[in-house]
Amino acid sequence: MDLSAENPLKKHKLHPSDNVVVLGGGLAGLAAGYSLTKAGVGTTVLEAGPVVGGLSRTERVGDFLYDLGGHRFFTKEKDVDDFIKVLMGDELIEVSRSSKILLRGRFFNYPLKPLNAISGLGIPTVARIVADYAYERAKSILGNGKCVSLEDWVVKNFGRTMFNIYFKQYSEKVWGIDCQRISEKWVAKRIQGLSLWEALKNAFFKIGGKEIPTLVDTFFYPRLGIGRLSDRLAEEIETKNSVLTSSKVVKVHRDGNRITGFTVSGPSGESRIDADAVVSTIPVNTLVTMMEPPPPVDVREAAAKLRFRDLLLVTVMVDKENVTDQTWIYIPEKTIPFGRLHEPKNWSPDMAPEGKSHLVVEYFCFRGDDVWNTSDEELSKKTVEGLEGLGFIKGDEVIGAEVLRVPGAYPLFEVGFEEHVQRLFEWLESFENLRVAGRSGMFQYYNMDHAIISGFEVADEMLGNKVGE
Repeated sequence: MDLSAENPLKKHKLHPSDNVVVLGGGLAGLAAGYSLTKAGVGTTVLEAGPVVGGLSRTERVGDFLYDLGGHRFFTKEKDVDDFIKVLMGDELIEVSRSSKILLRGRFFNYPLKPLNAISGLGIPTVARIVADYAYERAKSILGNGKCVSLEDWVVKNFGRTMFNIYFKQYSEKVWGIDCQRISEKWVAKRIQGLSLWEALKNAFFKIGGKEIPTLVDTFFYPRLGIGRLSDRLAEEIETKNSVLTSSKVVKVHRDGNRITGFTVSGPSGESRIDADAVVSTIPVNTLVTMMEPPPPVDVREAAAKLRFRDLLLVTVMVDKENVTDQTWIYIPEKTIPFGRLHEPKNWSPDMAPEGKSHLVVEYFCFRGDDVWNTSDEELSKKTVEGLEGLGFIKGDEVIGAEVLRVPGAYPLFEVGFEEHVQRLFEWLESFENLRVAGRSGMFQYYNMDHAIISGFEVADEMLGNKVGE
């Protein structure tokens, strides 16, 4: 599971007496803290939120549990798979994945099933999809078609008709910008290996695609929510070291090419925490802008050009055993304000009380926009009305609603983002006692397993041995 080639910040190894400070208590930070702790290294994990887990945490509302969008665990890395199974023990259950796309008032299977697509879209539209795909494959064989944007990549791999029907609407709803402005680097990695051909092979013959995360039929999940992965890692760290929640870093102090410590805002006010070595999993642009003294102007400018997409969740509790039989439902059409929903009880029956259920509805937004600034009361009302209009629930079944705003949920991979990231890492590379890991720290789209691996990898490189030895 060597990801070290993706991390430019390789430094000298730890001294046995070093104290390591890990910024961020998401999966990457906790994985690094776990490995360092098991190696006997003094480690402090700082998490700004009230609980660990970051985006991979589980929230509680009364007797209802929900994740921030639903997170399934799947990996092709056997050692990571084995590690999680040992860590979680009998808490893990295997869940059958069943996802659908709600489009034009009809449900479509995802992954694609031809008969379902034909009946939903009609033979003429399906014929155009296949013809477009054949045309794009011919162009690719001839060496035509440079990919720069998400639009370029999807058209090349799925055809123009499929792009217009689904990908354009959903991608622009999720990311909030035109598909021509979204870098193909993201989509090529996020849906690595997936094309119409792979989807067709999987649909017709059940061959191919099983190692493509987007197409897997089953996944592992903790009975009490995905946040239990983070909880267990934190519990193991706390056997010897510290995990401090509600501890937000407000300043990063540096002396030449070394990070010396942090000013941290916690429950008792601000305090100073010194560090011999640092693992940062917080957003890389935030890390840079908190530096004291400040970095060069061009570094600050590069940091300002990197953006994150924010997430807003409305969880609607209902007096009903189940609402759907799906793990996810994707809603691409822009006339419907939310983009995806899931029913936690379909992931684990322990996520809701007996006889009741809840839907977690995702709005993709930017901090400060109309969605983000809408009152909780209005968001709850609009969400219930939307779900009722789509036929999922009846208004009199609703027994409560909860709104949660999640800033900085996803790195936004705009065309040209690589040069800004490169400039930040060129400067950060000068720090001899700093390493970065994780989705936000590396500004990469990591799935859960790769977030964990990235934390293990920085610890491995610091320790000079393998995790578990």
